[in-house]
Amino acid sequence: MSLKATEDREADDKRATADEANARFFRALGDPTRLAIVRLLLRRPHTVTELVHELGVGQSRVSNHLACLRWCLFVTSERRGREVLYSVSDQRLRRLLGVAGEIVSENEDHLANTGRTGPHWI
Repeated sequence: MSLKATEDREADDKRATADEANARFFRALGDPTRLAIVRLLLRRPHTVTELVHELGVGQSRVSNHLACLRWCLFVTSERRGREVLYSVSDQRLRRLLGVAGEIVSENEDHLANTGRTGPHWI
């Protein structure tokens, strides 16, 4: 195999790895509850109890979503006595969600009501 072919193959492998990482990044934000948690944490740090109250969903559901967000490095946690305070680990998420909101606003009704997105039809 030529040097050029080897370099092209390595570049393709790097692009494939980056594409997989990007897909997982957006998949983590693709759940409405996780997205709502991130938006709340962008306002200020919250405890699980506060998030449960704000979202109106069960504690186990919030905890599971926080575990996902922590694993993906979107969220950090800090123990304060008996409570754990969660916060967004990277404030650039604010800009990302702002840009996404601008794009979505032009097609919000269509996106909210279509059945042709997500794993149901892929």
